[in-house]
Amino acid sequence: MRVDSMKNGIVIDHIASGKAMDIYNMLGLDELDCTVAILRNVPSKKMGKKDIIKIDCDIDINFDVLGFSSPNITVDIVRNGEVSEKKHIALPEQLTDILTCKNPRCITSTEQDIHHIFKLTDAKNGIYRCIYCDTKAK
Repeated sequence: MRVDSMKNGIVIDHIASGKAMDIYNMLGLDELDCTVAILRNVPSKKMGKKDIIKIDCDIDINFDVLGFSSPNITVDIVRNGEVSEKKHIALPEQLTDILTCKNPRCITSTEQDIHHIFKLTDAKNGIYRCIYCDTKAK
């Protein structure tokens, strides 16, 4: 399979196998008016298999979504056909309006216009908890 190189854009690499479509949906990439390539189950020496997303335009990306969806992702920013910047993304310490609290008694469930904020409480297991009611995120 061949996916052409790009002049300017973003390559999201080292995505855990099977997570590319989740990231695609969470980032709203279906709304873009440019080429987006999703490569699934790509052989990887480090990971066994991985997914890759190539975006053939320059957009702002929510790095918290990436870190939450698949820790240890790398993001390559391509300018003029060359990788100009490489970012290593880890689990974010806090997530705002990415998850919603499932506790029906949480203030975020009963009041409007309150941000859904989750804190990383267990980095080893990737566990987040609501800052208002301490409910574990799913």
